[in-house]
Amino acid sequence: MFHELNSRREFLKFMGASGASLSTLSLLSCTKNTTPSRTSLPFAPLKPNREDQLNLAQGFSYDLMIQWGEKINDRGELFGFNNDYLATVPMPLKNKNEAILWANHEYFNSLFINGLKRGESKNKKQILKEMKSVGGSLLKIKKGTKGWKVIPSDYNRRVDGTSKIPFVSSRPIAGSKYAIGTSANCAGGVTPWNTILTCEENYDYNYGEVDMINKKRTLVKESVQDSQWEKYFKYPPEHYGWVVEVNPYTGKAKKLTGIGRYAHECATVRQAADGRCVVYSGDDKNDGCLYKFIADKPNSLESGQLYVADTQKGRWIPLDYKKHKVLQKHYNDQTDVLVYARKAAIQIGGTPLDRPEDIEINPKDQAVFVSLSNNKPKGNYHGSILKLEEKDNNPFALEFRARVFLAGGQGTMFSCPDNLAFDRKGNLWLTCDISGGAMNKGTYKSFGNNGLYYIPMSGPEAGMVLQVASAPNDAELTGPCFAPDGRSLFLSVQHPGERSKSLNDLTSHWPKGGPSTPKPAVVEIKGPTMDKLLS
Repeated sequence: MFHELNSRREFLKFMGASGASLSTLSLLSCTKNTTPSRTSLPFAPLKPNREDQLNLAQGFSYDLMIQWGEKINDRGELFGFNNDYLATVPMPLKNKNEAILWANHEYFNSLFINGLKRGESKNKKQILKEMKSVGGSLLKIKKGTKGWKVIPSDYNRRVDGTSKIPFVSSRPIAGSKYAIGTSANCAGGVTPWNTILTCEENYDYNYGEVDMINKKRTLVKESVQDSQWEKYFKYPPEHYGWVVEVNPYTGKAKKLTGIGRYAHECATVRQAADGRCVVYSGDDKNDGCLYKFIADKPNSLESGQLYVADTQKGRWIPLDYKKHKVLQKHYNDQTDVLVYARKAAIQIGGTPLDRPEDIEINPKDQAVFVSLSNNKPKGNYHGSILKLEEKDNNPFALEFRARVFLAGGQGTMFSCPDNLAFDRKGNLWLTCDISGGAMNKGTYKSFGNNGLYYIPMSGPEAGMVLQVASAPNDAELTGPCFAPDGRSLFLSVQHPGERSKSLNDLTSHWPKGGPSTPKPAVVEIKGPTMDKLLS
């Protein structure tokens, strides 16, 4: 089947019936993306570019809401670095024009935080400054005549790399009932009871990694040289890599060990009629697995059963110490299984996938969409979006059907899918993450800087991938989150200029331009075209 598909209808039909094989992805990446006449499009898509700007298609505009280093309260706390996932929850009195905004802060850059080049030695004060720059921010926002703004409030506070956070666990983790700090916070989720789930992804960067060999804890990886946190803070690696539940009204947090420990990109929640929830999450690494947690009780994620996906057979396998002899052979108890979940998942038959990243649930039919970013060692450079449908549309089902929805590549003109968001009309928005070292080079050259895309899910343009925005140099656009009124989009602009070699040799000057230092920031995207798409 190496011919070009003759029509867009045939192309979409083929994608709906295909499996997630590398050969299929390679074929789809080469398929022509037939475009309807311009008059039928909701807007003229932006063309890929390499400009050091947040460029938007005609009819869209943006306002800067907050940027790294801004003071958020009278206690001297600052908006953190490299903001990623964004989410809103209503104020306690549910004023429709006010809300609380959560922003993840994924990782630091020593050059911008402390003026240090990669590998230069740090002192304790400098490391504490970096620890304070990660975690998350809670901010009160208010809608005015010109859009949403961050405003002063007692709700404005930080949860960071120094916060004391207890474990929800049947026993202590690495000898402790609590961890110090949360970091590597990538994507997340929101519960029906309006708490935030923030996910610790590349946790090994700061504290290394351990493994269980012959039922004994073994250090297998130290923190990276650029971190150096372990020089002064020798916290156990097992204390990181969890989903953290945050009360946005108090700032209190807890680490939910039941969802397992791995490089969580997100924690996406679906609630059933009986009040119990399932949480979908992926392990963002080459050959990482896809997971589902089924809670035991309504309105709580403190206990339940974790499953791993076997996408080849369309089944969820329980990560249950009592049900698998192989787990009993390698681990001491269920808590060990959760601590070493990514290894245990493979041992019981979980399917290795191509870096599962964000997961979102289609509000129209409850289908689960999963970004599979790429898997370069296996020759998959552009990734795909997987569509998973639970049997009988039952969130507790242990069988499912998985198909490729869209494949990245020249045919669709997106590459390395990362974050997803459905708007209130059921259309899909996508951000991509081509790494800084690969961007605008080789197979990624034609994609330009990282972008934001709009994908209609119905009508004559269904399945089209239309670029809305292009990021500044070295940056990625992350955390797409629709405003509480559904009329605009909040978006993180993360790590502009991250490949700068020194403060005198900057690769980006966004958002201020000129000779200024680049700063990660949150923006609100709006405009007449956005009004048309969302109203």
